[in-house]
Amino acid sequence: MIRFLDTITFLLACAYGFVFFVILKTFLPLRETKGLKILALFILLPLADVTIYSNDLANLLGALLGFAIYIALLHRGRPLQKLTALLVFCPSLIAVNYLMQDIGCRLFFWSTGAPNLDSGGWTDRMWLLSTAFHTCSLFLRLLFWIAVWIFMKKYLTRISQSLTKRMWIIVDTLMLAPFVAIFTIIYFLPENAVIVYPICAASIFSSFGALYLAAYISDSLQTAYRARTLENKLSYYQEKVDDERRIRSIYHDMKNHLLVLEAQSARPEEVETSIQTLKSQIEVYETYYHTGNEFLDIIIRDKAQAAKEKKIDFSAVIHFKDGSFLEPLDISAIFGNALDNAIEASEKLPEDLRLITAKASRIHDMLVITVENNTPPDALSIKNTSKEDTFLHGFGLPNIKNAVAKYDGECIPRQKDGRFALKIMIPVP
Repeated sequence: MIRFLDTITFLLACAYGFVFFVILKTFLPLRETKGLKILALFILLPLADVTIYSNDLANLLGALLGFAIYIALLHRGRPLQKLTALLVFCPSLIAVNYLMQDIGCRLFFWSTGAPNLDSGGWTDRMWLLSTAFHTCSLFLRLLFWIAVWIFMKKYLTRISQSLTKRMWIIVDTLMLAPFVAIFTIIYFLPENAVIVYPICAASIFSSFGALYLAAYISDSLQTAYRARTLENKLSYYQEKVDDERRIRSIYHDMKNHLLVLEAQSARPEEVETSIQTLKSQIEVYETYYHTGNEFLDIIIRDKAQAAKEKKIDFSAVIHFKDGSFLEPLDISAIFGNALDNAIEASEKLPEDLRLITAKASRIHDMLVITVENNTPPDALSIKNTSKEDTFLHGFGLPNIKNAVAKYDGECIPRQKDGRFALKIMIPVP
C-alpha cells in the first residue's frame, strides 16, 4: 500500500510541477529555442517540489537562487518582467509548499499521537498514515495551483502583454513586502509558531492580488484611452459629414460651369490649366460611395482616399441601409478599425500585392460585413498589434469585437495563405 501511495505521490508532484510550469510560461514566455520547453519542464519539476521547513535557510536560499537562475536563463522578457515573476511566484511557491508540508505534519502527529521520528517506535500503520497524509497534502497543493491557473489565466496573459515600464516598477515595489515577509517569517520564527500560517496566506493573497490590481488598472486605462480615441474619430467623421454636405451642394453647379467654360472655343492656356485642375479636384465625387448610411459614406470615402494615396487597390461594395440600428460610434469602430488595419498591413507589401476589398449587406436576418486584404509573408499569426508599445496600440480588433458584442454579433478573424479576412455577423433587430 505504501508503494502505491508513493507512486501516487510521485504522479501528483509531476502534475503539480507541470501546472506551475504552464502558469509561469503564460506569464513569462520561454525562449524560442527548439526543445527548450521539455528541458525547462524537467528543470522546474524539482524546483517546484522543494520542501520547506521552519528555520530552513538552505532550502529557502536554494529555492530562491535556483528559481532566479531558471527564469533568467530559460525565459524571455525585460529584466523588470523577470523580477516580477521572481517576486510573485517564488514566495507563493515557498508559502504553499511550507503550509502543505507543515499542516500535514501537524495533523498527522495530532491524529495519531506518533512520537517524533528521531525517537523511533513507529509502527507500519504510522508509516502508512504518514505517507497518506503526505499524499493528501500534495493533492491539495495541486488543487490550489489549478485554481490559480483557472482564475488568473486571463490576467497573467493580459499583464505580460500590456504593462508599461512604470507599471512593472509599481508591481515589483508592491511585491517586495510579501517577498521579504515570507522569507523572514519562515526562517526567524520558532518551529511551533502558528503565526506563520496567516502570514503565508497573506503573502500568497498579496502576490496574486497585486497581479489582479495591475491588470485592473491597465484595463481601466486602456478602456479610457479607447473611449477617447473612438470619440475623437466620431467627432472627426461628424465634421466630415458636414463638410461633405456643403461640398455636394455646390458640386453640380461647379460641374456645369466647367462644361460651359470648356465649350468656349478660344480660351487662354491659363484658363485651360485651371479647368483641368478643378476637374481633377472634384473628380473624386464622381466615384462617391453610397452605402445607404451617410455616416458610413464618409468613413468609406476617407479610407478609400487614404488607400489611394498609399497605392492600394481598394474596392467596396456596401449596402448598409439595414444597418441604421448601429450607433455612429460603433460603425466607426467596426469599419474604421478594420480598414485601418487592412491599410497598415497592405503598406508592408509590394505595390502589386496591395489589395483591400470591403463588402457589407443584409443576408436574411443577419448583417454581414467582410474586409479582406493580403498580408506580409512574416505575418504568422493573428495579433492585436505588431507594435512594441502594446499599451497604446493593438486596440483595433478588440474595439471591433466590443462594438459587435453590443449587438450580440460575432467577429471571426481568419488568416491563411497570405490572406487575412475579417468576417462580422450582426443580427438585424
